[in-house]
Amino acid sequence: MTGCQIRPVATPDGKLTPELVRPYLCHFGEQHHSQPGAFYISQCTELGTIYQPDEIRALTELAHRYGMYVHMDGARLANACAALNLSFKELTADCGIDILSFGGTKNGLMLGESVIIFNPALKKEAYFVRKQSAQLASKLRYLSCQFTAYLTDDLWLKNASHANRMAELLYTGLKELPEVRFTQKMESNQLFLTMPRPVIDSLLKDYFFYFWNEEENEIRFVTSFDTTEQDIEELLRAIRSYCH
Repeated sequence: MTGCQIRPVATPDGKLTPELVRPYLCHFGEQHHSQPGAFYISQCTELGTIYQPDEIRALTELAHRYGMYVHMDGARLANACAALNLSFKELTADCGIDILSFGGTKNGLMLGESVIIFNPALKKEAYFVRKQSAQLASKLRYLSCQFTAYLTDDLWLKNASHANRMAELLYTGLKELPEVRFTQKMESNQLFLTMPRPVIDSLLKDYFFYFWNEEENEIRFVTSFDTTEQDIEELLRAIRSYCH
């Protein structure tokens, strides 16, 4: 759609580092190669881990040194802020992020994300890219007004903090089971783990969750703003019954 080439970079924990991306910073000015233009990072990452501010700054400083930009997918940004006890600004603008996709859908909103452009040089073109990308919705104000409630009285923080607490509660219960092995650090509201396939198959009869790596029996659990302690207790009770 954009005429751009996407170069995936393998990471052990979902986080890009300057060392991982440096090999891709080549062929600038050569017409036979696509030109590196931007880094794309997720906060929280796709593996539930969280970038610390200094880790983000290391990436933005490297990108800007090469005349590139950094886009942050902030679908779960609220969960990262809640976990680190930092503001949105401290994890985005203060770290040199150029463009942010500010998420709400995964933290209580019905639908919609807000694109925030911190780099003034990119703002003018964004108006046109938005329409070309079919993102200039009719009655857009009805989508946007959700953010008014979301940002009032720290509702975003309340929702994210609750989701994180529920994940911690689930983690505490699961780590006691010898059949469960965590494949990533638990830092936000996402848990990545393995357990015996018969246990997973039994759980799938009553619960919906994704395989992350089916060959390894790796699955992902995600808690949300409306997850209750009773939900966690019932899930743990089911897992324990299938494990024994």
